[in-house]
Amino acid sequence: MSFRATVLTLYPEMFPGALGFSLAGRALDSGIWALETVQIRDFATDRHRTVDDTPAGGGAGMVMRADVLAKAIDLASPEGDRRPRLLMSPRGTPLTQARVRELAAGSGAVIVCGRFEGVDQRVIEARGLEEVSIGDFILSGGEPAALVLLDAAVRLLPGVMGNDSSGDEESFENGLLEHPHYTRPQVFEGRSIPDVLISGNHAKIAAWRREQAEELTRMRRPDMLAAPATPKAREK
Repeated sequence: MSFRATVLTLYPEMFPGALGFSLAGRALDSGIWALETVQIRDFATDRHRTVDDTPAGGGAGMVMRADVLAKAIDLASPEGDRRPRLLMSPRGTPLTQARVRELAAGSGAVIVCGRFEGVDQRVIEARGLEEVSIGDFILSGGEPAALVLLDAAVRLLPGVMGNDSSGDEESFENGLLEHPHYTRPQVFEGRSIPDVLISGNHAKIAAWRREQAEELTRMRRPDMLAAPATPKAREK
């Protein structure tokens, strides 16, 4: 088994969640990847199993304690564990398909799911947590974001999609959004499949798909055209 995910959370019952179904679920059952959870509250030292406290300097909400979380991380990722330590956070670096491919090519990840107002900065620095964001919005906790990240990575593992070339033309893989798709029936409510797609001319089909992808990207994500395309990580 080459890819192992360890999720640190206050709600381990949220896993595997959606990851227990479809491609990820079958891959989990067949041993292509492994998932374990660590209950952060188990590392609290008081009888109330407290994992948070009021923010230094005042303010609303609570902050996850550095000492409790550090103990959980040290158990989940002892010395010698080369897996990246990720903290799902709205202030983190935006998750990209390129970063997902890097993760999928590695041995897995240790993922910390924050709650409350955030995590004590000292444990982020002391344990080398890489803050990762899945978008410019706020969730009630890091668990849904962790599920998204793992789904994106697991589907790229060898043997998960069946055909390893299935993802080659998907959105973000080549610096563009994906082209439109069609299938039977040939006519649906007066709308026909574009003639080029049933022409049998593979060169014309490829050119049409490229044009459509470029046009969709111009309309919906012009920022992607302004940035240099990131090549896929080369498989070893």
